[in-house]
Amino acid sequence: MPCVAAALAGVSSLPASAQPSGDTTVTFTVSTSDLTIEVPASRNLGSGFPGQTISGQLGTVTVDDGRAAASATWTASVVSTQFDTGIDDPAEIILPNLVQYWSGPATATTGTGTFVPGQPTRSDRVTLDQPRTAFSKTAGSGNNTASWNPTLEITIPPDAVGGLYSGTVTHSVA
Repeated sequence: MPCVAAALAGVSSLPASAQPSGDTTVTFTVSTSDLTIEVPASRNLGSGFPGQTISGQLGTVTVDDGRAAASATWTASVVSTQFDTGIDDPAEIILPNLVQYWSGPATATTGTGTFVPGQPTRSDRVTLDQPRTAFSKTAGSGNNTASWNPTLEITIPPDAVGGLYSGTVTHSVA
């Protein structure tokens, strides 16, 4: 019988969880790095009292189109979240319909094409309660850039509670 014990000692058993097949989740990213947008990381617009409007420029926003296509157009969009103190009390929330935006003219462009500001002047300003066109390139080839320095106006509700309010203004390009 010693032969049987020696033969069994060389046999390894399969784990109880082994299956006849297995799945692997595979992920990857399709890069769109040939069309990018750069925005300021943060901006403090100062302070104001309930019932007032505060205003300030966000800083330079730049679209870089490196697609080198014979005909390359793009549209940059902008939208805002609510501004709040971190508490969901209605007196501590400023809704996006009280946030107005205008792109102003281009501060710099390179390459060829027709660059069009979404809101060239203050009288063209729009609320950011839905995505709006901030800037666009409507004609021309790729390999270009456009920069602008947009302005925000935020109307502080008369019943707003004092505190530090923050929100997010998102620019995107496609």
